[in-house]
Amino acid sequence: MWAYRVVGPVGGTPCAPQAREAWIIVVPGAAASHVVVPETPAGRTAGVVEGAHSLIITVVVAACALVAGVVGRWLLRDELAALETPTLTIRDFVVPLQALTVFVLAFVLVMASNSNGKAEEAVRQEAQVLDHMYKAADFAPIAPRQRLQADLVCYVRAVRSTEWPAMAHGHGSAAPDAWSSDFHATFKSMDTKSASFGLLVAGDKARDQARQTRVAESTPTIPNAVYWLLLAALAVLVVTLGLCLPPANNVVVTAGLVVLTALLACVLLAIRDVERPFNGLIQIKPIAMTALEDNMTKAFTTAYPDARLRCDEHGAPVPAPRA
Repeated sequence: MWAYRVVGPVGGTPCAPQAREAWIIVVPGAAASHVVVPETPAGRTAGVVEGAHSLIITVVVAACALVAGVVGRWLLRDELAALETPTLTIRDFVVPLQALTVFVLAFVLVMASNSNGKAEEAVRQEAQVLDHMYKAADFAPIAPRQRLQADLVCYVRAVRSTEWPAMAHGHGSAAPDAWSSDFHATFKSMDTKSASFGLLVAGDKARDQARQTRVAESTPTIPNAVYWLLLAALAVLVVTLGLCLPPANNVVVTAGLVVLTALLACVLLAIRDVERPFNGLIQIKPIAMTALEDNMTKAFTTAYPDARLRCDEHGAPVPAPRA
């Protein structure tokens, strides 16, 4: 028997996934099973303490290095003068500051673009899975088929109308949960040995995973503290470059500094926009979900002309008509 420890999102809802520690137990000749161990307050406290230690150590080492350099220069001023050690000027800070700023901007931009790409892929995958589930439901018996296809239409409407605006603020919505829960209720009424049951259950699992990824990627990848630190580095770099401008005949150089400042500011704003996939100028719009909703609605009304969806155009449940 072998046991493997893994940590990842286990349980919770797509709007609020919960991280858990799990042990995967493998017995030769038997299926693998896992035991989920809830995260304890002691574990969370240990993580906070470790982060505080890293912060304190980093600040102390940097401060000690600065103090050692400045004090050492003052204590050894006669020896250094005898060795004719060159002194620093503002220009000496420009090259390392330029390199650091550009490197950090490029690194953060790659991170933000990667997050945006994952969100876009999750949206595309979720739409494909929902379309597959609707078509796979055609092979189910009439009663669960109609109920499941109606729930799929309402789920897509809830995602497009309610959850999409919520993701602009970095979180999901509970509106689609009502319909995904009804998926499971419909599955319970089906024959577990039928081919359609396996297809639908597998599709629902893929849908849930895609939705969790989509909602998770709506949260900004870069913390606000890092963004403001980048802005401060940009400001220091521009000020330093401005102090190095020639005193005369500096029109061309000053224009170049203005262009460089504008480019760096645009890169920083692009990072801020890209890291929020569902908000800003460069945002992922619900085009796939809107097209899927139209196709599903037309297919449902064609297949069941006398039936009525149990939700409004925004995916909110509506009361059943009285007999």
